Amino acid sequence: MNDEKELKVSFFSKKEYTCPVCETSFHKEELLSGGGRLIAGALTNELHRLYEPSVKYGEVYPLVYQATVCPECWFASMDADFSALPESSRAPASGDKDGRIADTQYIFPGIDFHGPRDLLSGVASQYLALRCYDFYNKETSPTIKQGLSALRAAWLLDDIDKKYPRQHYDWLGVLFRKKAQYFYNEAIAREQKGQETLSGIKAFGPDTDKNYAYEGVLYLCAYLRYKYGPSDNSAQRTASLEDARRTIAKIFGMGKSSKDKPGPLLEHAREIYDAINKELAESDA
Repeated sequence: MNDEKELKVSFFSKKEYTCPVCETSFHKEELLSGGGRLIAGALTNELHRLYEPSVKYGEVYPLVYQATVCPECWFASMDADFSALPESSRAPASGDKDGRIADTQYIFPGIDFHGPRDLLSGVASQYLALRCYDFYNKETSPTIKQGLSALRAAWLLDDIDKKYPRQHYDWLGVLFRKKAQYFYNEAIAREQKGQETLSGIKAFGPDTDKNYAYEGVLYLCAYLRYKYGPSDNSAQRTASLEDARRTIAKIFGMGKSSKDKPGPLLEHAREIYDAINKELAESDA
């Protein structure tokens, strides 16, 4: 019994949540910390922290537990925003219940949110959060949060693809990365036009281990555009890459000196900046 308790990676919080849409009360599953559950590995070009399997606990996926989801109507968001749904959005969110449940089950069959989460319900929770941020107002910074949810969904799909290869989860991961590319760049565009602030998000992540702040957002805008932006039309591709290069160049010119900025972010930014320059040079040749 004691061994079973020690091997737990999550628990259901004593905090009681009340869904702002259907008023269902529930308790959220949280990741336990410490005890060697998380062994940090490499940082990817997408600023995603990989974790090594623990001999004791096996594979642990922190992102599975990040989104808060009502187990009854499947309304979802980041934890801080769950109870902050505007009153005017409650009826539209309620009217979307059947649609979001059906769409989610079509993509991720067999899931539910009453018991402990697994990889499939974890990625579904990120998809639901992405969808439900349509019901939030601009002060909540919904667009960047949709980009973040899309990117986290893609990372979890990578993990699923490793476990269950050749079932098209890799293809689905690319689709979510393309969504992330759109939302990240749209968020910056809206901020620059004064249409939507970014102040409604406190930790830009993108992962849970470190906050790379606004500069991390700029980096991901450029990186995702380089990897998943327009590619069929050469003129569009060139214009997109030039815009990505301008965006990533801002990281080196913003605020404090480079020595005060996160080393890993600068290293990745330089790599992508050089890669963009190389492709632009080859297209001009």
